[in-house]
Amino acid sequence: MSPSETPPSSAPAPASVGKPVTVSTLKAMKQRGERITMLTAYDFPTARWLDESGIDVLLVGDSLGMVVQGKTTTVPVSVRDMIYHGEMVARAARRAMVMVDLPFPHGQLGPRATLRVAARIMKRTLCQAIKLEGGAEQAETIATLVNAGIPVMAHVGLRPQSVHALGGYKVMRDAERVLHDAKCAEQAGAFGILVECVPSDLARRLSSEVKVPTIGIGAGPHCDGQVLVTHDMLGLTSGYVPKFVRPWANLGRDMKQAFTAYRDSVQAGTFPDAGESFQ
Repeated sequence: MSPSETPPSSAPAPASVGKPVTVSTLKAMKQRGERITMLTAYDFPTARWLDESGIDVLLVGDSLGMVVQGKTTTVPVSVRDMIYHGEMVARAARRAMVMVDLPFPHGQLGPRATLRVAARIMKRTLCQAIKLEGGAEQAETIATLVNAGIPVMAHVGLRPQSVHALGGYKVMRDAERVLHDAKCAEQAGAFGILVECVPSDLARRLSSEVKVPTIGIGAGPHCDGQVLVTHDMLGLTSGYVPKFVRPWANLGRDMKQAFTAYRDSVQAGTFPDAGESFQ
C-alpha cells in the first residue's frame, strides 16, 4: 500500500464537533423556535452515527427491552441493562446530550430510593440527564433529583411502564390530567417534558403553556421537538409499527438481502475469491 492510500474502514468518518448540547441549549432552542431532534440509541456505533448526523439528544430508552431484547413490554428492563447500554452510548457521543431512562419501577419508589438509582446511572454511564415517567405523582421525586444536581425530563401522556394498568397502548385524551402532570413536573424543576400519544391539539396547548421544551412522540407536529425509536424509523423492527412512525429506511429488508447474498456466495464457492484471499 502506498503512503497516499488509506486503508478501508467501516468506522464513521470524523465530523466537526459543535458545542455540546446541554439543558441550557435545549431551553434556548425552544425560545428561538428551533426544533429539537431526539432518537434512541443503545450501542456505540449507532450512537456515533447519530451524533455525527447532528441529532441533539440520544435517548437510551427502556424501549431497548422490546427492540433489542425481544421482550413484549419495557417492564422487565433492569437498571443493569440501562447502565450497560447507556455507558456505550455516552462513550460515543461528542456533541449530543445523552439521556437515560429510569426503568420500572425505580421512578416510583419515592424520592430517596429514586435518587440513589438515578445517581448510580449517571455515575456509571456519564450521561447528562435522566428521563422519568410521570408527572404530578412524581413531583417530589423530580424535585429531589433536580436539587441533587440531576437534570430530569418528565414523561407524560402514555407511559409504557404502566401499560398493564392502562390496559394497553392507547392515545391519552384526558387533557386535564396530561396538562396537570406536565405543569407539576415543570414546577418541580424538570427541564423538559416528553409527551407520548396524545391528540395533536392537546400537545399544541401543552407546549404553549409550559416554558420548558416539549418532545413529542405520537403527539403531532406542535411540540418543540420530536423523538422516535431508531429501530422503528429504520425498518429494523418486525410486527406492529405505530401509526406515528415514518419509515425513512427499510434496513431490515436490506440486511436480509445482504445475508441471503452472502449465504448464496459461500454455498456456491464464489466467496472468498482470489482478490479476497492472501497469496
